[in-house]
Amino acid sequence: MSDLETRVSPYGHAETVRRLEREIGGRGATIYGRVDHAANAASVGLQMPPTVVLIFGNPRGGTAIMLSAPAAAYDMPVRVLVREAGPEVLVEWRRPELLAAAFGLDAETVAPLQVLKAVVEAAIAPSAPAT
Repeated sequence: MSDLETRVSPYGHAETVRRLEREIGGRGATIYGRVDHAANAASVGLQMPPTVVLIFGNPRGGTAIMLSAPAAAYDMPVRVLVREAGPEVLVEWRRPELLAAAFGLDAETVAPLQVLKAVVEAAIAPSAPAT
């Protein structure tokens, strides 16, 4: 079993990132960072497929996790990876249950991390046709 949950986006890379950013903001979370690995590679003359990591969170949920297990701060705020893999655009994130197991946290404490799946699913859901 992979440490990462993976979904295939029906959208291109840039559109998937844009939709995730909109969904994250719409849920009251803050995007703390955006790491564009492909742009960083290009800055030193290297090439790689489009690869972006969005770092985001909400202190309301993350603080409880870190108070229960201070070392969990290493994994906070959460991240979601969007990358091109051949013809597919993959959206990946660390499974919340692994964080819970690593730090001995109960399901209630890590429940706020379940929003990761909801954010991704909503962002990559097919749009309704324009009327």
